[in-house]
Amino acid sequence: MCMKSNWKVYLFWIALAEGVGALSGWLTREGVELYNQTVVQPPLSPPPFVFPIVWAILYALMGVGAARVYLAPASNARSRGLLLFLIQLAFNFLWSIVFFNLQAYAFAFFWLIALWLLILWMTVSFYQVDKTAALLQIPYLLWVAFAGYLTFGVWMLNR
Repeated sequence: MCMKSNWKVYLFWIALAEGVGALSGWLTREGVELYNQTVVQPPLSPPPFVFPIVWAILYALMGVGAARVYLAPASNARSRGLLLFLIQLAFNFLWSIVFFNLQAYAFAFFWLIALWLLILWMTVSFYQVDKTAALLQIPYLLWVAFAGYLTFGVWMLNR
């Protein structure tokens, strides 16, 4: 798959993922500020500047993976993978609102478990279509697992 000749497809999927992340960040900016000032955070919590950098990279990897799957020949696995991509992206978007704006830490933890399972399912579906697209999701899976630890820690420390 030549990225050069399909740059518009890659641009669309990357922009979609980055746009969802940017909108989520914008909608939760006040909640994030309050979180950073008032919430007891668990050990290993990264400094606040790390999160937008990591998420920008992860959204780009998600977008590249989705573009690769989109460019693959039509199949049930391709359709399932793209549908799961959109569903997990919606779950990802809503998690930030639940966690930062609503401060519903217990609900956010279980929401994150559902998100992680959706990412895993999407990754498996991507693997059936394009192995590289699936491998690009591994950092996302790992980061969301780490976010699970942080979310659980925040829940336990701030009851």
